Amino acid sequence: MNVDLVIEDDRWTAAGLAALAERACGAVLERLGIVGAQVSLLACDDARIAELNADFRGKPTPTNVLSWPSEERGATAPGGDPLPPRDLELGDIAIAWETCAREAEAAGTPFADHVRHLLVHGTLHLLGYDHIDDKDAGLMEALEVEILGKLGIADPYG
Repeated sequence: MNVDLVIEDDRWTAAGLAALAERACGAVLERLGIVGAQVSLLACDDARIAELNADFRGKPTPTNVLSWPSEERGATAPGGDPLPPRDLELGDIAIAWETCAREAEAAGTPFADHVRHLLVHGTLHLLGYDHIDDKDAGLMEALEVEILGKLGIADPYG
């Protein structure tokens, strides 16, 4: 597992994002039996992620995390497992400081735990998991809860 980290906001360095990302993204890949994969991670602020959200999703507002898979891996049927990656460069994730901090505080969750949850979530998106359909959401959330539990993080949905 390799995380190619680009830090645009120095608060992420102080928060130990490199170690958080290696552990969170690595836990997803370990659970799914994927070896030798790479994830690119942009650690930015709300202004930058709002630009990305506008450019790629037509929503000019900040969000917590965005993901861009390197290839289409979605399941062929709702609730099914996505296709395994052919390309081990899985794609790109962007994560925004202010939104993450706000959400963690509002939920009463430690910042590092919330960041690891979002990185697990983003990595699952890179691997073709989604939450548009109820069956897909159930599968993705169950995986998140299982992986987060192995990281010592409580169920964020329960």
